[in-house]
Amino acid sequence: MLKRILLATSLFVLFALAGRARAGERDDHKWVASWATSPATFFVYVPPVAPVPPGPPTTFAPANIQPDLAFPFPDANTSGATDQTFRSIVKPDLWGNTMRVRFSNVFGVRPVTFNSITVALQEYSANVVRGTVTPVTFSGKRVVTIPAGHEIFSDEVRLSWVEDADDRGVQGRNLAVSCSVEGDTGPMTFHSGANMTSFITAPGSGNHTEDLDAFKFEFTTTSWFFIDAVDVLAPSDTVVVCAFGDSITDGTHTTLNINDRWMNVLSRRLHNAYGNRISIVNEAIGGNRVVNPVTPNATSGPAAVDRLDRDVLGLSGLTDVIWLEGINDLGAGHTTAAIIVGYRDVVSRLRSKGIHVFGATMTSALGISGVDRGDNGPGHDADRKILNTFIRSSGLFDGVEDFDAATLDPATGNMRAEFLPNSQFTQLPWDYLHPNRAGYDAMGEAVDIMPFAPGRHHGSD
Repeated sequence: MLKRILLATSLFVLFALAGRARAGERDDHKWVASWATSPATFFVYVPPVAPVPPGPPTTFAPANIQPDLAFPFPDANTSGATDQTFRSIVKPDLWGNTMRVRFSNVFGVRPVTFNSITVALQEYSANVVRGTVTPVTFSGKRVVTIPAGHEIFSDEVRLSWVEDADDRGVQGRNLAVSCSVEGDTGPMTFHSGANMTSFITAPGSGNHTEDLDAFKFEFTTTSWFFIDAVDVLAPSDTVVVCAFGDSITDGTHTTLNINDRWMNVLSRRLHNAYGNRISIVNEAIGGNRVVNPVTPNATSGPAAVDRLDRDVLGLSGLTDVIWLEGINDLGAGHTTAAIIVGYRDVVSRLRSKGIHVFGATMTSALGISGVDRGDNGPGHDADRKILNTFIRSSGLFDGVEDFDAATLDPATGNMRAEFLPNSQFTQLPWDYLHPNRAGYDAMGEAVDIMPFAPGRHHGSD
């Protein structure tokens, strides 16, 4: 009898552990965010405008260079996508052989059905490496419908072609996430400023999620549609850092497909120092603000105070936040007092969850139209300095990343000349606001990485 009891107990424990392993709930591992983006609104087709001539602009620069999407989405504003496949290209910050993917319909107005989703290792263009195409399921099924206003994680996906987090065959490589929509999607939840090329098949072309080559993916986009997170199963002491903010964190004026945002520079430093025990992800939106009002359906998305729970606290395994934001609030006429109230609100909510928050000073906007040399008259750069003084000296934050000091030319009050976009090729106009590659590199190099060291870190689970 005792042997039977011991055998039954052992079997129960084995099945329980197996169940937890299937759900990604291992004692020494947890889900951590490896890649993420912030959905901002639903996609609205706007006909392209004539190119902006070179030189200082008279209006704010566009946040994203985008192909004309009238061809893949001829009825974008009503039907959305129709019976076609997206192949979204994302770069995991931390690899592993067990992942899961989150899809979002938070800005949709009708349910969206995907009849097939796969992940694979990108080879080049829309081509993927043979033998890496892996199906994604939801509660064991290949088909999933996401109600309007909701988001959903997949089941865990075992990647047989990845050995572990140190697998050199995937380090620095991109993940291709392919999803086939069934019928019409209606308005599509998306992130506009990806600065990464992804691919779309023609309307009515059906399911091409398992295609190895690019032939059916006729169209490109520099936005991410529907997908908003990739998690990896990692050791429970893994540090997860969120870069939170606006276009200067999102990557305006960075190099297309190169991943040279300041947080990408910081990522390389963190991994050089701490290996695979840390991950950093980006939850910034071009044009975003700290506080309301935000124009409804604008690509700048909900204000930080409104999107914090979903975009930041909703990240798996979050431990730290680096927050750079406020310049768009000044451009919208918010007072420094109102912005500081927003700072305090966001920081208190993060702190209540055990998250460490690092405030980043705003880089110079002295020359951009509408700030100090435009129609709105002087004063906004002075307000930026007031906010930077608060960030540096208030004691609100766990630490300060002084991006302003790292990029400022004290003689002019603007960014240093070599950090302005005219020192690199870009299709966006020189706007005195967004740094170029050299400027973003200086920002990423300015961060003290010691507070993020896994051994001395105490964050949230």
